[in-house]
Formats: sequence, C-alpha cells, structure tokens
Amino acid sequence: MSMLSQKTFCLYTYGCQMNEHDSERIAGMLESHGAVQVSSVEQAEIAIFVTCCIREAADVRLMGQVASIKNIPLPQGSELSKRIVCIGGCIGQRDAEKLPEALPHVDVVFGTQNIEHLVSLIEAAIIQGGHQVEVLDSSTSFSTELPSKRVHPWSAWLPVTVGCNNFCTYCIVPYVRGRERSRTLEDVVEEARGLVADGVKEITLLGQNVNSYGRDLYGEPRFADVLRGVAETGVERLRFATSHPKDLTREVIELYGSLGNLMPSLHLPVQSGSDAILKAMNRRYTAEHYLGLIEEVRKVNPDISFSTDIIVGFPGETEEDFQATYDLVERVGYSQVFTFIYSRREGTPAASMQDDTPHEVIQRRFDSLVDLVQENAFAQNQRFVGRTVDVLVEGASKRDERVLAGHSPHNITVHAPLPEGVRIDDIVGTVVPVRIDEAKAWYLSGAMLRD
Repeated sequence: MSMLSQKTFCLYTYGCQMNEHDSERIAGMLESHGAVQVSSVEQAEIAIFVTCCIREAADVRLMGQVASIKNIPLPQGSELSKRIVCIGGCIGQRDAEKLPEALPHVDVVFGTQNIEHLVSLIEAAIIQGGHQVEVLDSSTSFSTELPSKRVHPWSAWLPVTVGCNNFCTYCIVPYVRGRERSRTLEDVVEEARGLVADGVKEITLLGQNVNSYGRDLYGEPRFADVLRGVAETGVERLRFATSHPKDLTREVIELYGSLGNLMPSLHLPVQSGSDAILKAMNRRYTAEHYLGLIEEVRKVNPDISFSTDIIVGFPGETEEDFQATYDLVERVGYSQVFTFIYSRREGTPAASMQDDTPHEVIQRRFDSLVDLVQENAFAQNQRFVGRTVDVLVEGASKRDERVLAGHSPHNITVHAPLPEGVRIDDIVGTVVPVRIDEAKAWYLSGAMLRD
C-alpha cells in the first residue's frame, strides 16, 4: 500500500493551460497512489502549488498564499506531524533551493521537468522531514505519460510540444520550460482517439508554440498534420494554443476552411503593433506580416474570431510605438485581448533594458487600450444577435443556477435560462443550440432551443 493512501491533497494552479494540464496529471498520479483530492487547504494534508512566473504579481501572490497556510491546522484525524507544502511549476523550476529559504515551511520543491517524481519527493518529506528539492534541467519523458484526472470529462488538454526555442526578450518560459520537444504524431493522434472514446467533445492542443511542432523530430513543422490527424478522430470541437505568428503557415491557415471541427477562433499573440518594439522583443515578424496573416485567415473563414496578447510599456516604448499598437488593435477588431503592463523578469534580456517612462504614462496607455478592446469586442459580438449557436454547456452561471453557461464555437461565453423541466445536470457536457438575443462585450445571452 502506498504511503499516500487516503492522504488528502489540494491543488492550486496558476498561469497557462500547460500548468492546468500538469495539475490534471498531478491529480491523476496522486489518486493512482490512493490519495484523495479535496477542495480546500483546511481539509488537506498535502498542499501543492503549480506556479507561473511570467509576471511579478504571480510571485507576490504565491508567497502570500503559501505563507497564509502556515498556521492552518491539519484536518482532524491526520497522522502527519505537519502539512506537506509543495511548490512546483515555473517558480519551482526557477527558484529551487531559494524557496525553502524564503518560506521555511515549504517541504517539497519540484520543477517543470520532473512531475513524475513528486510522489517520491512527498514520501521522502513525510519519512525524513527537511526540504526535498529536485529541479532538473531537462527530461526525456512527457507528463502525458502520467495518469490524468480531467477537470471536465467532456474537455481535454492535449500537449503536442513542451518547451520553447523562441527566446522573446521579455519571456522567462524557455528558461523554466526548457527547449522545445515534440511528441510523435502517432502518439498525439493515439491519445486523441482515446480521449474521444472516453467521451471528450472538445480537445485543445497545447504548446508554447504549436506552429513549430515537429521541427525537432521531422526537420520541418508539421502542425497541419497534427490538426488533420486529430480532426479525423471525430472529436466534435478542436482548438489549439498558443500560436506564434512567425510560424503560422498557409497550410495551417487553409484548414480553417476545410476542417469542420476546427473551431472558428484563433489566438494569435501580437504583443505590439510597433516594428521597433517587435524587434526589441525578438518576435521575428513585422506588423505588416502579422496583418497579412489576419487577412489570409479571414479570406479562408470570414466569420472567424481573433484573440491576442499585448504588452504595454515594454522598455523603450514611445508614444508613437503605442499608437501603432492601438491602430493595429483597431484595424484587426479582436473579440478578446489579454492586455498586460510589462513585468520585468530577472534572467531575461529585457530585464537589463533601461526605461524611464513614468508609470502614469504607461497606465494611461494601458487604460486607453482596454477601452478600445472593450469597444471592439462589443462590436464583434453584435454579429451573433439573431443567430443560433451551438454551445458546449460547462455548468450553471455563477450568478444564477437556473442559467446555463458555456462557450460558442467562436470561444465566446454564452448564457441562457434553462427551459422549464430541464436540469443543468442533464445537459452539462453536451452541446445545445442557443438563439442569441443580446450581445455584450464579454458574453452573449439568449434562449436555449429544444428539439
């Protein structure tokens, strides 16, 4: 019998979809050893933090949360002498031995390359005490080889690559996730078949840069082959994230017009509309090239929705640079934009770039961009009014249990009151038609139609 049998654990996950996938693997692995997942730290004998270090706020939040559980008593009946606190993910990879120094009650530190060793590290912490720290520079395995406990049975993350070779000057990811490694095409498609057989309706392919999939294995990108192979499994909905503009090929773009289960939404991070800033970021494309990609995709699928990431206040950004970003956002007409004020990350080239732009100037630019983004999203969503869209129901609205919440093919949140006699448990995880009666900036609402 495993030492973790009947031990309770809770998971806190921050950051990207890859971290969410890693947490599902951690939960599956611990449960395969008899541990029981609970929803709060008060119930947990083991607390695991899967962390992100993209922005400084993530570090501050982690330190606060880990410190706050120090004096929370163990659940009644526990045989442990103390709660086992584990920190993994990107902050674990980056800081390693520094974490127990800053937070002495942390017992286990693991990185992005050794999730499969977490059980043995926890067991060592229980038996030996002290700090168990293991962070590896690289790995020959994939976390996909571990058991998984999906958050939603109808939806699944499916990593196709791990790591990144791009070295954008602001980004810590290549240093904490390692160099890019692709799974074989056969392994990806086989896992997709298994997910579909298990009832999964929506698969999201994951990678720090999915568009360069296969370059390390096959000598050239073969992401289009992945999309075709997974689509052929019959999965109802297919999505992917994240897509680097420099590697988005015509072959992939054309699939938006030929694969019926490839959803009509594309997340294509631009980061800036200024060529000078893009060069300083080492993004390796121009605003003109990016806009050309947008135009090509719209020719193939005029109804597609675009989302993006934008950094405001990158070192050296002038008013002219920001205006170029503002103009690009206005021109594209995104349905969603994730806007961030630049966060300096030690260890990245941008961390040494000097900038004397006052914070209030950066904040003004950020606020004006957010206003534009909201206007664009509202305008984009008006096209759905009067249309019937297929909604994958994810549960009840947080505000009203009699209102369903889900996402449309365009990845827009949709709300609709439940028809008389319909229970949310009867339709969760299914796709239902909703006639859209009203469109806001961030969601659509309407009426669920019955057969």
